[in-house]
Amino acid sequence: MKRIAFALSALLLSITLAAQTTQEEFQKRYELLSGRLGPGGVGIETLINKWEAAFPDDCNMLEAKYSYYISKCTSSKVIKLSQDKYLGNDPILPMKDSTGVAQNFFEDLEYNDSLFTLAVKSLDKAISLRPKRLDYRLAKVSSYIGYEKESPDMAMQDLKAIIDYNYSSKPTWEYPGINPVDNEAFCSLIQDYCYSFFRIGSAQSAEAFRDLSEKMLSFNPNQPLYLDNMGSYYLVFQKDSKKALKYYNKVLKKHPDDITAIRNCVVLARKDKNVKLEKKYLEMMVRYARAESDRLSAEGRLTVLNSQKK
Repeated sequence: MKRIAFALSALLLSITLAAQTTQEEFQKRYELLSGRLGPGGVGIETLINKWEAAFPDDCNMLEAKYSYYISKCTSSKVIKLSQDKYLGNDPILPMKDSTGVAQNFFEDLEYNDSLFTLAVKSLDKAISLRPKRLDYRLAKVSSYIGYEKESPDMAMQDLKAIIDYNYSSKPTWEYPGINPVDNEAFCSLIQDYCYSFFRIGSAQSAEAFRDLSEKMLSFNPNQPLYLDNMGSYYLVFQKDSKKALKYYNKVLKKHPDDITAIRNCVVLARKDKNVKLEKKYLEMMVRYARAESDRLSAEGRLTVLNSQKK
């Protein structure tokens, strides 16, 4: 009986080792194929299907499956618009009609809804298996931003849920290349999405930019990144210099070397033709500029202003 039990144990061990090797082989074969042909290349779907049949809970497989469907669900087209930018991008062919009205041509992506759904489902399963993998959650947000374009509703819903979970449960996040994911790193990662909404520039994305910044400020009331964001929201989207200046000065009170706030205050002052205010922030730019080009530019502008008749 002991010899039979030993044989069974050895057999189970050999099966386990073989399974581990096979799992590694799937990963290696995928890396080889996708490296040569891209994530949606010929033969990759067949490989992923076999991989999933053998290891349905392998997160590497689910990442590959997501990449496959996200690459397959999009197709490029050209659209004509009268605006100067679309989703933050310049036109691939800028033109004007006979009356001088812009008729710009932009590249746009069309999404296959069913394939996009399969991509998101792959991420959802990976998240359920590895709930502390922050990169999985943010990859889903990024996918929604591309899919929703000028109206990032689902992206915002997920981002708010991630933020609430972060500050209520304080998970030990995992994110490849970032260790640890402390509050500073988390703020920086969320700021990337604020920038995405700002860059898109639509009315809906502008409100998402504001909402996301306010959400983060509710947990980090003195975070300069998000105070600067609020200043930029009022400066760029609301054209309210007074409110914008209030936020920028709040940053500069504690962080007088914050170049973003200083530079935007210079822009604000020039826009309002407030020479006294512009000089104030140009002098701060000369004092705190990290780039020599910024310092020289500020000095040159100060020289011009100081030479003008009062």
